[in-house]
Amino acid sequence: MFEVMDRTLRAGRLATFAYFALNGFLMGMWIVHIPAVEDRAGISHAVLGWLLLLLGAGAFVGMQIVGPLTDRLGARTVVPVSAGLCAAAVVLPGLATNVWALGAALLALGLGNGCLDVSMNAHAVQVERGYRRPVMSAFHATFSIGGVLAALVGARTLSWGWSPAATLGAVALLGVVAAALSAPALLRPARGSEPSQDSHGSPTPSRHGTPRRIWALAALALMLMLCEGVANDWSVLQLRDVLDAPAATAALAYGAFATAMTVGRLLADRVAARFGPVAILRYGAAVAAVGLTAAALSPWIPLALVGWTVFGAGLSGCIPQLFSAAGHADHEAAGANVSRVAGLGYLGMLAGPAVIGPLTHFMPLNLTFFLPVAFCAVAACAAGILRETPQAAGNPARKCSSSV
Repeated sequence: MFEVMDRTLRAGRLATFAYFALNGFLMGMWIVHIPAVEDRAGISHAVLGWLLLLLGAGAFVGMQIVGPLTDRLGARTVVPVSAGLCAAAVVLPGLATNVWALGAALLALGLGNGCLDVSMNAHAVQVERGYRRPVMSAFHATFSIGGVLAALVGARTLSWGWSPAATLGAVALLGVVAAALSAPALLRPARGSEPSQDSHGSPTPSRHGTPRRIWALAALALMLMLCEGVANDWSVLQLRDVLDAPAATAALAYGAFATAMTVGRLLADRVAARFGPVAILRYGAAVAAVGLTAAALSPWIPLALVGWTVFGAGLSGCIPQLFSAAGHADHEAAGANVSRVAGLGYLGMLAGPAVIGPLTHFMPLNLTFFLPVAFCAVAACAAGILRETPQAAGNPARKCSSSV
């Protein structure tokens, strides 16, 4: 019996890896084709910037819808549907020939991405609960690996002269097939955590509102994902404009950050199992603050690259701990709680350009980085929020968080 349970749990974990990798691959393929899609739709960079807000808006709405839905129907049902929606929507930008069509396409793609993001994280919490040890960070690392694979595949198809519609259409078809093939391995809801039902036998959501602790986790996610967004949007520009680095060298800034994030997430689960999630957030955010400070103040390109690397390594394990804590806080409302944290976190990532850009009118770009440095410091000081709650106290995956 235990062997069957172990096999089921391992299969569920592999399926979760598959969905995280698929999500990273789908979004990465969209990103690779942004210039071609922009040309096909005949729009300017400025218009594209506004349209990208629709992608974010769709994701946020999808997250808020699918969180409670996952609690009602179970991640086993919602994850494959969300993955199929995201995969099918990825072809739409490649078909758009005007601004209105592209706007609608990005809204649909954002909706699918938001639904998949929350539902697969809710299932990841369920897997972590079964393993009774931290496994969340590795899933997030797989998302990054999917993005790297998309960059390689997209570069090859573009070199072959494939149109965005053809490439994204093939990706959509493969994505739908992968979502369907991975679905049977997803875990069924545990007996003690099945959604409650009303007098007619229909599932009902948790009656209590969102706890303050969840909103605190969401606020930390907003700050830390804003920091991640700063690295995504401004690291290359910092090396090029502040340190006068050549374009090829400047590109290494984001490469160093992204590589450190991926490697750090592959290692973070073992560290969390040994020292607890509180330590991951406290010392990770502190290390990130030191790294970004070094990058911001460095007069030398090599030191700046080291700073971006340290920044990525420090941030790498922080967000998975917040998602995990939200999911474990209340088993009956795991999807809704994850949707709150992921939703505000996503808004934080989108806010990076909106916050840093205007600040550059008043100070040099590198000095604006002290805002995310301050956010990292706040996260380090508030790491105690991850300490277990009474409902999570019986979960060994969280037990060491109170010892640090």
